[in-house]
Amino acid sequence: MSEKNISREPMLEMFIFETNQLIEQLEEIIIACEKHKRFAEEDINEIFRIMHTIKGSSAMMMFNNISALAHSLEDLFFTIRENKEVSFEFGKLCDLIFSGIDFVKGEMNKIENLQESDGVSDSLVSIIKAYLGEMNCNEKACKEAPIPINDEAAKQMYYISSYKSPSPKGEDSKYCVRIFFEEDCQMENVRAYMVFHNLKDIATEISYSPEDITDNNESSDIIRKDGFLICFETDKPRAVVEEVLNQAAFVRTMELSLVEDYPKEIKDIIEARDNLLSGDEKCESLSEMDLVDKECEHIAKIAKQQNIISVNVSKLDMLMDLVGEIVISEAMVTRNPEIEGLQLEGFNKAARQLRKLTNELQDIVMSIRMVPVSMTFQKMNRIVRDMSKKLNKEVELEIIGEETEVDKNIIDHLSDPLMHLIRNAVDHGLESAEERQRANKPEVGKITLEARNAGGDVWIIVKDDGKGLSREKILIKARENGLLTRNESELSDKEVFSYILLPGFSTKEKVTEFSGRGVGMDVVKKNIDSIGGNIVIESNPGEGTAIVIKIPLTLAIIDGMEIAVGKTKYTIPTTSIRESFKASEKDIIADSDGNEMIMIRGQCYPILRIHRAFNIKTSVSSIGDGILIMVEGDGKSACLFADSLLGEQQVVVKALPNYIKKIKGIAGCTILGDGSISLIIDVNSILEKL
Repeated sequence: MSEKNISREPMLEMFIFETNQLIEQLEEIIIACEKHKRFAEEDINEIFRIMHTIKGSSAMMMFNNISALAHSLEDLFFTIRENKEVSFEFGKLCDLIFSGIDFVKGEMNKIENLQESDGVSDSLVSIIKAYLGEMNCNEKACKEAPIPINDEAAKQMYYISSYKSPSPKGEDSKYCVRIFFEEDCQMENVRAYMVFHNLKDIATEISYSPEDITDNNESSDIIRKDGFLICFETDKPRAVVEEVLNQAAFVRTMELSLVEDYPKEIKDIIEARDNLLSGDEKCESLSEMDLVDKECEHIAKIAKQQNIISVNVSKLDMLMDLVGEIVISEAMVTRNPEIEGLQLEGFNKAARQLRKLTNELQDIVMSIRMVPVSMTFQKMNRIVRDMSKKLNKEVELEIIGEETEVDKNIIDHLSDPLMHLIRNAVDHGLESAEERQRANKPEVGKITLEARNAGGDVWIIVKDDGKGLSREKILIKARENGLLTRNESELSDKEVFSYILLPGFSTKEKVTEFSGRGVGMDVVKKNIDSIGGNIVIESNPGEGTAIVIKIPLTLAIIDGMEIAVGKTKYTIPTTSIRESFKASEKDIIADSDGNEMIMIRGQCYPILRIHRAFNIKTSVSSIGDGILIMVEGDGKSACLFADSLLGEQQVVVKALPNYIKKIKGIAGCTILGDGSISLIIDVNSILEKL
């Protein structure tokens, strides 16, 4: 099910968005801490905050399995934060957190696809609690009497007084409860808020003192001294109220009372709140000029702070489509054949202004859709970390240019290819520590993940300092699979290395958990092809391998060269064009199979006549009457023969109907200024035909 077809409630949408962000942030923190072999104080505080937020939000959304797991991890880091002398095994703690991250990721994936979050976190929670017990157990106490984690005696102790007998079920009853938390438990205001949060589902008209627990950290001192008083009204029986209150953590004493009227301090709070509400109603009736009045000044301040909003990607797609239609409509108006040759100064001036505004609108929409590759790059840290542990290799991942921005749709297609390339680099590329020592290399292997802008493209480079690719091994495998169509000596290194991108091709002798099945690089090629990119592989034996992925900044609007073939018009993306030139028949040579070729600056290039490739009728058949366009893709080059060049134009890419998609060599279509349709040539597919 695609994300566009999923309809979710706004609250659930926000929960998914925030939790995914927090989990990614947590993963980055743990990986960074693992590299430095320590938890800094700010890291511990941040991890605690993340787990606390996930616990509260997932409990509110009724995902109790996620909430329970987050609660156990929160307790773990609460202990680490409060007890600076506590000892723990660093590697084991990181593994526990990563296990928790993986569980939450799995459940979030289910929730995103509108499936039931039915994962059971009990065993993982028990392991975390057991580890927490080990941490809390100091050496002396543990030697004398180990304390089991689930021992009833270890649970919190409190009492609930019976001020009056409980009311019958169904009748609204007023309760007041005063809570004192354990000494030195810290963050009493946050714990008080969780009591309020737990009561929201069963109670109404909840009031508490102190009333600024969410805004003022100093309220913790008041709670420490006078306790936390919370009063509410509910139709639930007393047993249910007690059960909800029992969920509170670090409670020393708790006194629950059934009352006929609230105490004075709660009455004062309710009265002040009612006055504030009536003041807010007054604000609504005031004019804009009156908003500067002090009674409403706080509302204006809140409004000013909200300067960032989240927008669904499908809405941005619709906006991009509309901008594309505007670009087409503007071209149809300004290049209308009916006004060609007319002297219309006023019209031309207005047309130039329209073009300027259209370009600005297009740039703004494009910038909204552009997102940095940092989030996709940072995910690779986890893959390197897990694989290096399982393969017993020390690996360092260096990330360069993570602030580089590309279109959101392209980012979605990058994650899988990068994952396969990184896995291959760790498993295939990097040698073991012993092999690296023998080759006089550092024991720690290095993988570099780099992004950079290059004209209208973005280059993604995955580089390792491993053993490099073996041309001989690849040729042997290619020979076995019957892939060699030319003499081996005629093949360049790049052409030989490109064989590893073919389906089922693998030089790995043994199939492992990570590679050897010959599907990884095939997935890379398919994904990169689908976004109009191409792959170049460079390698030096003993020095390493670099895989360069060239992708366009966006898929929606591209710069293209219009060409004519018979009565049909085609568009070639300018990023694939190296040059165009005229040639004569005497420049053409033929190979042993009769294929046309041309020698340019000492190098031979095959010629592909577009009218033959797509079966187009044309009167231009002589090389001297047409034009040759040299194109490049996937490390290959060729010359396309067309009738003529029509000029460069910015075009909006439109998807082809399903029945046309079967034609190899066509990537899409576009509408030109005169209303005619131009097919966009897929250069990579065209070159594969050769």
